[in-house]
Amino acid sequence: MEDPSNVTEFVFLGILQGWKMQRVAFGFFLMLYILTIVGNLLIVVTVNFSGCLISPMYFFLSYLSFVDVCYSSTTTPKMMTDLFIERKTISFYGCMTQLFAVHFFGCTEIFLLTVMAYDRYVAICRPLHYTVLMSRSKCQTLVLVLWVGAFLHSIIQTVLTIRLPFCGPNVIDHYFCDVHPLLKLACSDTYAVGLMVVANSGMISLIAFFCLVISYSVILFTLRNQSAEGRRKALSTCGSHVVAVLLFFVPCIYMYIRPTTTFKADKLVTLFNTVMPPMLNPLIYTLRNAEVKKAMRKLWRQKMTLREK
Repeated sequence: MEDPSNVTEFVFLGILQGWKMQRVAFGFFLMLYILTIVGNLLIVVTVNFSGCLISPMYFFLSYLSFVDVCYSSTTTPKMMTDLFIERKTISFYGCMTQLFAVHFFGCTEIFLLTVMAYDRYVAICRPLHYTVLMSRSKCQTLVLVLWVGAFLHSIIQTVLTIRLPFCGPNVIDHYFCDVHPLLKLACSDTYAVGLMVVANSGMISLIAFFCLVISYSVILFTLRNQSAEGRRKALSTCGSHVVAVLLFFVPCIYMYIRPTTTFKADKLVTLFNTVMPPMLNPLIYTLRNAEVKKAMRKLWRQKMTLREK
């Protein structure tokens, strides 16, 4: 019996039409991508080579920056390359690999933001137990668990998609391989698979978001009993976390909590989700954090001193 999945490649429609607009877009996205890579790698280097940023918050921040580099790199380079290509193609297995990578690093970021909220909850609401509950070994265990959880999530998404029969249409009205546009191309009933996608991606995003809302609500309630200086410092740290959470979770919930369907706004929403949070996170976590800025200046002075010698 002949295999119904005879599609060997998919064709992207991309984000823009017209050579002039595509060239302008290339320059814009190249600038954003460079800022993303440089900003996040700067945080990774600063946290790992500075002796003063040793708290669990900075341990998780380093991982978040690393994940942001990877997450942005799963879609942005291909998208920018396609701006100069008339026929934007990707092989079947290349598409499935991209699907896996996007969901793996995206889910890892969801779990990391949740763990960072838990870290702030323990630091503010249970300060006497902080060193025990957030020891280095427990932080490393949390990171291992979230990597494993993200892998299980993304492998489920990929297996559900790769087993679908693609036997005709292969044009994806998108700029990268995602679940909903691919389900639209399958030549079989995808209702059950769509429900599994909602249960997998949508519920992970929604449950994690509610956990974050509850965590920060408890933190705000607890801050009532602290001094004005303590409230200011805690609110400054938590405020940056809340901004990062909203930037990342709102598009995810919009994309994956609904039934299998596509809208014209999807490309713009996913573009915002894959480009903006990874670029803005370094700014969010450093511009309002005196310790990180101080550590960066110290490393820069050390580098200049070594050059002079």
